[in-house]
Amino acid sequence: MRAVIQRVTQASCTVETQITGQIEQGFLVLLGIEDEDTSEDLQWLAQKIANMRIFSDSEGLMNKSLADINGNILLISQFTLFASTKKGNRPGFTRAARPEKAIPLYEQMKKELSTLIGKEVQCGIFGADMKISLLNDGPVTILMDTKNKE
Repeated sequence: MRAVIQRVTQASCTVETQITGQIEQGFLVLLGIEDEDTSEDLQWLAQKIANMRIFSDSEGLMNKSLADINGNILLISQFTLFASTKKGNRPGFTRAARPEKAIPLYEQMKKELSTLIGKEVQCGIFGADMKISLLNDGPVTILMDTKNKE
């Protein structure tokens, strides 16, 4: 699993003309799922996201978590995080999980994050043409990969 976590002051997802998810301060999480991903990958990543301390304290240091600021999460499926650009100029996406594998893991991630942060996680619509709007705070953007834990 790969995730791009962006600290935001606001973010929203629109499909056609309908807002499917909208948050104020918190994280916009772009989530990519590959065939090899398991529930263990999901659990590790969910814990990291929910407990990540990248919000500023009173001294301007990144010491606060989502819980500390009563923050929110907007979760967006993003198969393009597994783009292969090795050959040619057109990316390939063969590492990205097919919907029959990815959708259940995406739904499980949504539930797990909701449980961990104690509130509903906002989301997009899996496989839809989504328009994402955000105001990146900092900017702070963190990349995580469950197969390359740094």
